[in-house]
Amino acid sequence: MKKRQKVYDLYWYFACERQNIFWKKLNGESAPWTDDKILQEYKFCNSYRINDRVSQYLLKNVIYNGKNYSDEDMLFRILLFKLFNKESTWEILLNNFGDITLKTFNIKEYSKILEKAISNGIKIYNDAYISCANKAFGYNRKHDNHLALLNKMFNEDKIQDKIIKCNTMEEAFNIIKSYPLIGNFMAYQLVTDINYSEVVNWKEDEFTVAGPGSLRGIKKCFIDKGKMTNEDIIRYMYEHQDEEFKRLNLEFKRIGNRPLQLIDCQNIFCELDKYCRKALPDLKSNRTKIKKHYVPKNEKIEYIYPLKWNIYHK
Repeated sequence: MKKRQKVYDLYWYFACERQNIFWKKLNGESAPWTDDKILQEYKFCNSYRINDRVSQYLLKNVIYNGKNYSDEDMLFRILLFKLFNKESTWEILLNNFGDITLKTFNIKEYSKILEKAISNGIKIYNDAYISCANKAFGYNRKHDNHLALLNKMFNEDKIQDKIIKCNTMEEAFNIIKSYPLIGNFMAYQLVTDINYSEVVNWKEDEFTVAGPGSLRGIKKCFIDKGKMTNEDIIRYMYEHQDEEFKRLNLEFKRIGNRPLQLIDCQNIFCELDKYCRKALPDLKSNRTKIKKHYVPKNEKIEYIYPLKWNIYHK
């Protein structure tokens, strides 16, 4: 492989500086938390995926909300939340149906409530990543097809029984991606979120999938991948993170003693692509702008992590 050294080094700089911002905000320091003008002006995801707002909401409100759920209910809750990937949509369903379980799942009633929200001008989907939007189940509305998908998965196919028996993330990924409306990247996101729960305990360092944004970042970072796949590149970053931070004299402060995982290294490529649009605009790309500007919020977030990680801080 042949690196574009300046961009390659930027990958590690970005990962470290974005993590520094996370810690400064957590420790109650005042903005700006960095001298980097690009990071000050634009919104970027955290170096650790788990620290992003939607992941934290998933942990606190869907997985670890203080109630005990059966394995099948937990899997259903995670997939329902992630197909929309929007906190306000989950709140709408909670307010109308109480606790969300397979027993309370009713396609017609769920559809009616979501349709009402849309008619009131409410967005029910997060645009963080694009979900497939075809009429796989014959409905004109995207949400109706997704509700039908959940019904097929859990009530008809009993996907919960299959996922619980999976020994690896890749095995579960192959089951989930076999369904309509779910592409490779979405399936990877779903198995990652399922693995946050106590239902399964798959190894995280055995499997990854490069998403669209990550592919753009890899293309900017490497002139030639040689015989390596995009997933090989992500694994290379995962395996070499300590030595690269050391080479560049960057002090990367982990959460707990947890290094960046494959999912994090994959995500950082996506953020690197965005960062380079401003830092290195001469690099050819089909996207030249960063959509979202950063708006500082004074709210203090108490971060939680999957119980199996044994990480505790506020």
